[in-house]
Amino acid sequence: MSGKDQASGVISEVSDIEETRNIQWKRKLAAGAPLRWLSLGWKDLWITPIPSLLYGLLVCVASIFFIGYMFSTGRDYFLFPALAGFLIVGPIIASGLYLKSRSIELGEKFSLRTMVAVRPKAGAQVFFTGMLLVMLILLWMRAAVLVYALFFGLQPFPGLAQIANMLVTTPTGWAMLLVGGFIGALFAGFAFAISVFSIPMLLDRQIDAFTAMGISTTMVWNNLHVTLTWGAIVLALFLACLATGLLGLIVIFPWLGHATWHAYREMR
Repeated sequence: MSGKDQASGVISEVSDIEETRNIQWKRKLAAGAPLRWLSLGWKDLWITPIPSLLYGLLVCVASIFFIGYMFSTGRDYFLFPALAGFLIVGPIIASGLYLKSRSIELGEKFSLRTMVAVRPKAGAQVFFTGMLLVMLILLWMRAAVLVYALFFGLQPFPGLAQIANMLVTTPTGWAMLLVGGFIGALFAGFAFAISVFSIPMLLDRQIDAFTAMGISTTMVWNNLHVTLTWGAIVLALFLACLATGLLGLIVIFPWLGHATWHAYREMR
């Protein structure tokens, strides 16, 4: 790339950052906004549905493979933190779905290949955000192990069947659930705030990761009741996926991905 092209790229990026900062992001959206996002996401899902459903299938297969790997290597004690961590990295995994919704909006062509090999306008900035989310997951997994050790000592993990009984039938188990749930909620809340709108924004605009994460956090704070409702809907649908042995991800994951794009667009 020539010096002239580099200078032009820098000027374009600075212009995008300034324009993004000057946007009057919406505050106090109507309480029914999340249902509208779901409706629009459902519509996008069934516009040329095969790429979206295959995308969901890939996420489903990868998730089942990852869980199988944990069990085969004796790391089943990471299962619950890993499932919670999926909600943390979900926004970055859904980048290709944002691309499809954006393409529908602009009347552009899309395919499964372009969705999987998505190229965000912000370039490597989106990978920086993704690395931060992965680091949050690793930190949460380590915190979960420490919480377990705090309440049950250094005894080996007894297995999923035994730990479930220990958690719900003993005072120590209930105390661990309360403390672990509180700590997990802090991790999830922080990850949700910095990523729910920043990942679509990095796909859509040529800005840096810190600006996108800062704006995302502000948007969440200024529409707290709506975004909390949205987070509860995402959690409920994810639990529905778990109830189906993760097969629900084939439809629910792309549905939520498309809906998240419309949530981002409505904030402008």
